[in-house]
Amino acid sequence: MGFKSDIEIAQEAKPQDIREIAKKLGLGEDDIELYGKYKAKVDYNLLKRGNGGKKSKLILTTAINPTPAGEGKTTTTIGVADGLAKLGENVLVALREPSLGPVFGIKGGAAGGGYAQVVPMEDINLHFTGDFHAIGAANNLLAAMVDNHIHQGNELRIDPKRITWRRCVDMNDRQLRNIVDGLGKKGDGAVRQDGFDITVASEVMAILCLVNDIEDLKTRLGNIVIGYNKKDEPIFAKDLKAEGAMAVLLKDAIKPNLVQTLEHTPAIIHGGPFANIAHGCNSIIATKTAMKLADYTITEAGFGADLGAEKFLDIKCRKANIKPDVVVCVATIKALKYHGGASKESILEENMSALENGMNNLYRHIDNIRGKFGLNVIVAINKYNTDQEKELEYVQNELAKREIVSSVVESWAKGGEGAIDISKKIVEIVKEKPERFEYIYDLNETIVEKINKVAMKIYGAKGVIYPEEVTKKIEKIEEMGYGNLPVCIAKTQYSFSDNAKNLECDEPFEINIRDVELKAGAGFIVVLAGKIMTMPGLPKIPAAETINIDENGEIVGIF
Repeated sequence: MGFKSDIEIAQEAKPQDIREIAKKLGLGEDDIELYGKYKAKVDYNLLKRGNGGKKSKLILTTAINPTPAGEGKTTTTIGVADGLAKLGENVLVALREPSLGPVFGIKGGAAGGGYAQVVPMEDINLHFTGDFHAIGAANNLLAAMVDNHIHQGNELRIDPKRITWRRCVDMNDRQLRNIVDGLGKKGDGAVRQDGFDITVASEVMAILCLVNDIEDLKTRLGNIVIGYNKKDEPIFAKDLKAEGAMAVLLKDAIKPNLVQTLEHTPAIIHGGPFANIAHGCNSIIATKTAMKLADYTITEAGFGADLGAEKFLDIKCRKANIKPDVVVCVATIKALKYHGGASKESILEENMSALENGMNNLYRHIDNIRGKFGLNVIVAINKYNTDQEKELEYVQNELAKREIVSSVVESWAKGGEGAIDISKKIVEIVKEKPERFEYIYDLNETIVEKINKVAMKIYGAKGVIYPEEVTKKIEKIEEMGYGNLPVCIAKTQYSFSDNAKNLECDEPFEINIRDVELKAGAGFIVVLAGKIMTMPGLPKIPAAETINIDENGEIVGIF
């Protein structure tokens, strides 16, 4: 039996005019800016209006540690939104924007899959409304102003060897990780080492996703540390008078984007930092806008709960003063077997032993969500057509023994209808007395204490290793007065450890801290663990090889 591709399903869909979608949320044409028939920007000033004291239920979707292809977290999120809509609930789904890196690389896009997608899928996975391009332009404007300042006499005495601000591009391109620029004649700039990050790892992306309004945006952009002078003093973007022009480039990007699911459920998509190298959540503006307009808001955090959910809760929830009413933890049979010892090539084959071993990965995530953060959790078993009934039953039965609520979700094949059961269970769970909610660390703790708590409490590490150079950087950040910021740990998404090959984590392990970076504008400290890169590379056979456009202008080959 053949299955239609995601793009075939999306192209056969008949979306509603985006103005009709806006009406479902009580929005008129003055509240939106049209980008064609099926996309619109929403006025972020809506957040300043009263809503009669209405409180939206917030649902966070996360997952176990994934396989390289991902576990359908976005598909499940969209399916649950459509499921809640089928129950008659006023619901809005808030998602991240896809990066071109995965689209043309290996993992794919972030518009969902099968019959649980947001549309127009091709636009969303490509240029969309231009937000990422604007973020890249603002990032690179600052880079250009740094180098121009040095070329024009360097009044601020910036040390070229201590510039921390990197350029960015929204593409997987390992060739740009470390470069030398300024070559050529005297007028071509000063020769120095430089490099690129992928746009989703840019501090500008993080800032856009954490601000409340345009004034907050300008302030945070101005607080970006671009490097240090000869006296070891930090130099800020505001010292270069760059924040105003950067904000101008972001004047439209700050507005969240309104689209719809295949079943015409409203969807807001805005911002897209990766969770393995950044904080992994869509924008505060998007989430708060959704919570203002709907009774149920369902959002997601990237990769496994050790990354995206931890950062959503410890960083985003603090800054936005929000908390989830329930957490949906997505698991798949293939990922459970993958983390139970089955090879990537054999995870579609029945292997009850590997499945049993892999349940430990799921249990650890659940324990973190329930036991460490104190939140209600429900497990969504995202069903694939290759799953065996005995495998699905085994997982459900084992979860039931531990009094963990679960549901088999078939959104990929059935859309909202495939998520009716989990949607009903979510409605019941959020009626319960709220659980306690605790952060993993206190902001007043030292940077080392905060890193250690995440590593030991969430990852399960026995300890953390800090090279001398990293210790000195941490001390410097604390001396500068930034010791009270949250930490954003960048590590592999495939394991609780910092080793992508250590899938089972059944032996004691340590987290190796390679570097720390102050992101004063974003308001957190990036901690690089293991071999994680802020500029990914393309795989041996990139998805780009199969993507094309036909004579009618229709895109083919995207998923």
